[in-house]
Amino acid sequence: VQLVESGGGLVQAGGSLRLSCAASGSIASINTMTWYRQAPGKQRELVADITSGGSTNYADSVDGRFTISRDNAKNTVYLEMNSLKPEDTGTYYCKMVVRLRFPSTTSDYWGLGTQVTVSS
Repeated sequence: VQLVESGGGLVQAGGSLRLSCAASGSIASINTMTWYRQAPGKQRELVADITSGGSTNYADSVDGRFTISRDNAKNTVYLEMNSLKPEDTGTYYCKMVVRLRFPSTTSDYWGLGTQVTVSS
């Protein structure tokens, strides 16, 4: 299974970006999909997650500005980021809890990350 993020870039404060993360491989189903971010010199932190049933959870720092969504037919998760702030700068990673077709095992898979830089 491979996860590939896209959509990062450089944006001015107050701007918007939309991140995507697509999974490919021998996938039977995907449970929770999560976005994390890591700023230089800081620990990786959870940004938002979405369950297979569509329930969402957000970090307090992004609640009301970011929206997570998923397209199960495309094995893809999105993160719509609005009203971006310089403190949103970092590398954004997606993680998915994936059940394989064969063997029928469930594991966490991570993407390699996409850089988001917000200038003041």
